Amino acid sequence: MLDVRRLRLLRDLARLGTIAAVAEAHTYTPSAVSQQLAALQREAGVALLERAGRRVALTPTGEALVRHTEVVLAALEAADATLAAARGGLSGTVRIGAYPSAVRTLLPPALVALARDHPALDLMVTELDPVDVPDALRDRRLDVALAHDYDVVPTSPDPALDSTPLLEETVHLAVPSTLEARTLADVRDADWILGSPGTLCHAVALHACQLAGYPPTVRHHADDFTAMLALVAAGQGVALVPDLAVGQPPDGVRLVPLDLRRRTRIAYRKGAGDHPAVAACVAALRAAVRDRA
Repeated sequence: MLDVRRLRLLRDLARLGTIAAVAEAHTYTPSAVSQQLAALQREAGVALLERAGRRVALTPTGEALVRHTEVVLAALEAADATLAAARGGLSGTVRIGAYPSAVRTLLPPALVALARDHPALDLMVTELDPVDVPDALRDRRLDVALAHDYDVVPTSPDPALDSTPLLEETVHLAVPSTLEARTLADVRDADWILGSPGTLCHAVALHACQLAGYPPTVRHHADDFTAMLALVAAGQGVALVPDLAVGQPPDGVRLVPLDLRRRTRIAYRKGAGDHPAVAACVAALRAAVRDRA
């Protein structure tokens, strides 16, 4: 019988690319990871890994085994959900991740409702960028997470995760009130305020401008939408701000709604959707969206 913990290491090697990265993700030493993968290969009785220069790579059989591993891990999550439902009552730690504007707006009422209806749950919140959500869920640092993408930059499905739609928002072009603009094409010559390189907000602004026919002139980087709006009010440039992050914009800012949408989903590990704690989080977040509307 193949060892599930070793299968998880093989899956993570396929995802992360190096034994050193797998070791860091699991707080193991690289030597320990190598030993566990060698033991898995002996259990399998066929070659799962091969040398590729100074690295190791998966053989076609190894890649096939990773696909089976995703199915096995999802089945284990589903089994855990069945047992949790049979035990009755909700207790234990639930780790929830979300992007900053959702932490400020959607999570507080959802947390209040969860604490009221399920007082034995120990709720822990982590703020993070959506690009970091898949790894955090796979590595079990999170149990439930709010992730988003944009209609102009859709994300590909992750074989390790499931999700359910939560919210779709209008994205606004924030401009100084003295600037006449109705479309992205109208701010071709303006300075731009973008999120940090590597964030989804940064990628979306670049792509939206490219679709409008120009590369933006980036003047400032800010990852907090409140800071972005303050810079816009100070005449430092223009920015893209989704509806959930607008709040009460400062004086001197005009918001132009665009034909651009940000889409939020509630994500969790594949097979965990029927876990009572996950289902409770989904229900509370949906109620928070309804109340906000």
